[in-house]
Amino acid sequence: MSNHEVSTDVIETLRKYDSPTICNVIELFDLRPRTAGYVDSTVKALFPEMPAVVGFASTATLHASKPAENGHQTSFESQIEALSELPAPRIVVCQDLDSPPAAATFGEVMCSVYQRFGCAGVITTGCGRDIDAVRKLGFAAFACSICVSHGYSHFEDLHKPVQVGGLTIRPGDLIHADANGIVVIPTEIAKEVAQACPAYLESEQIILHYLKNAKVNIEGLQGAFDQHASSILEIPKRVCAKSNVAAIENEENGLI
Repeated sequence: MSNHEVSTDVIETLRKYDSPTICNVIELFDLRPRTAGYVDSTVKALFPEMPAVVGFASTATLHASKPAENGHQTSFESQIEALSELPAPRIVVCQDLDSPPAAATFGEVMCSVYQRFGCAGVITTGCGRDIDAVRKLGFAAFACSICVSHGYSHFEDLHKPVQVGGLTIRPGDLIHADANGIVVIPTEIAKEVAQACPAYLESEQIILHYLKNAKVNIEGLQGAFDQHASSILEIPKRVCAKSNVAAIENEENGLI
């Protein structure tokens, strides 16, 4: 689990932006390859109309194709207890070990429990069910598909690294998820990412504003793209400088 604390204010700020913007901003800090840190297209939002959710991953693995063998089952109650090890909000992340998925990972009752115990959503490499009921809860859900039955669904491991759509997700990872997809935000730059999002969107407006001109041409478009590229290169510098100033002020005031 991450040793970097992320404040409630930072989480609330991150929720205001869509996942493509989050991905774009993370790239500016050059912490990982541009093809890393996000879930592939096998896992999709079941309710793309819902706003983004942000939370800390509570991970689990499960089977549903056959009954659990003695000693190879973890109870649902144990999973809920494990949630308390993480700060809120949380996002349940399940790796379905059956391939293809044999039955549903979650339904109305499980999502109601998750929501009541501080979860913002659920992500699974398997299936969901009770779709209309879960939608009415306003509970974000991401899955590969939908299946009518829960089969022999049972958890095997809790709070271990899981594989979800080509990405390893670890317990405590900070997740941002919406209709566009799912991305893990490095907690060491979560605050900076939140601060940088407005500047990134403002920079994109350079291009979009140019396109609203009565007349456009290739040269003008290239100029807009060049200006945008130059602008975003300065964003990490400004954000990091601002963070350093704030840290110095807090230290002087005895806040850290």
